Amino acid sequence: MTLGWLSIVRLGLVQTCLGAIVVLTTSTLNRLMVIELALPAVLPGLLVALHYGIQMTRPNWGFISDQGGNRTRWIVLGMIALALGGFGAALGVVLLQTVWISGLLLSIVSYALIGLGVGASGTSLLALLAKSTAPHRRAAAATITWLMMIFGIAVTAGTVGAFLDPYSPELLLKIVAIVCVSAVVVTMLATLGIERGITSEVSTADPMGFAEGLREVWSEPKARIFTIFVFLSMTAYFMQELILEPYAGLVFGFTPGQSTSLSGAQNGGVFIGMLTVGIAATGLRIGQLRHWVVAGCLGSALTLIFITIIGQLGHIPLTPFVVGLGFFNGMFAVAAIGSMMALAGDGRETREGTRMGLWGAAQAIAAGFGGLLGAAAVDLMRGPLPDATAFGAVFLLEASLFLAAALMASRTMENRAPDARLIAGE
Repeated sequence: MTLGWLSIVRLGLVQTCLGAIVVLTTSTLNRLMVIELALPAVLPGLLVALHYGIQMTRPNWGFISDQGGNRTRWIVLGMIALALGGFGAALGVVLLQTVWISGLLLSIVSYALIGLGVGASGTSLLALLAKSTAPHRRAAAATITWLMMIFGIAVTAGTVGAFLDPYSPELLLKIVAIVCVSAVVVTMLATLGIERGITSEVSTADPMGFAEGLREVWSEPKARIFTIFVFLSMTAYFMQELILEPYAGLVFGFTPGQSTSLSGAQNGGVFIGMLTVGIAATGLRIGQLRHWVVAGCLGSALTLIFITIIGQLGHIPLTPFVVGLGFFNGMFAVAAIGSMMALAGDGRETREGTRMGLWGAAQAIAAGFGGLLGAAAVDLMRGPLPDATAFGAVFLLEASLFLAAALMASRTMENRAPDARLIAGE
């Protein structure tokens, strides 16, 4: 048996929960540390980089999933670890105001838990989808679950932003606790009984060890080239993650609630961009995945240039351009995910989870590196340069990386790559 559409949507709820907790650490808590606590942007950058660095274990989680063990257990336990880390990170921000060392130590442990939870839960979930979804549904399943994750990010950021003003530490902890507990409960209910209905999910032992299995996947040209592309494009994708809200606060005067809502608006744009590609690919059958990837990268680069320019002018609204950035990010991301799911089963049959883990690790490393690079570069340039110029220089660097990713996609993704309508599972 394979996963039906209802089961795929239920598993998509887990992605919604993952996004809901993670967005609190990358947007709200990041903003509070940089603006309200007046800490260097590199501190939250290092913490977020830590949680992404720990996700280098994703290939290992994927390999474990390939053994046919109990994936649901790792999905649920990973979500519990993520929830504990999310609440601990919020508590760490509160302690940083009074007991700095304790707050820092708690933040380090909490962000490590976040990375562990995302790696265990997210990779096991994707491995379950890649292994147990019928081949003609894999791309559609990836798109559905990713859209649900973006939906969780957008709704959480927007809702938290609305309730967080006026800000107080007690209110922050209350809101984060509600989000984290809800995520664990929804995950348990969403995964209940799904795996038992899939007869192919039996425990099997692989004679190869993890290192041998990973080397086998890396030796596949398609998997190796796609890994490099994922790293380059995701470095560009995540460079603005830790600096966009501080940019809105310092240059445009946004409050904590307004800047958190800005993150929600951006992710709403991502959702619309993904949905647009799905509708165009399904109803109009326009383009190949490569074309959508290139268009998304080019559009993202152009929007970042505009965001830089309006920061210098100072009288043009920021939000529409941030929504536009999200739209093109979503366009690029959904095409890349479609390629990922199509390629997950291309090669040795028992390595779906390992391939997903490898690409997940490349994304995690790029996300941590990109976020840290953006934050460190802003800190370095804010001394000699005005805020708008310092942030703008980083946005232009990000735009150049998107242009490089577009060039790589146009030259390395094969013309016979899966058609974009595979996103709809046709």
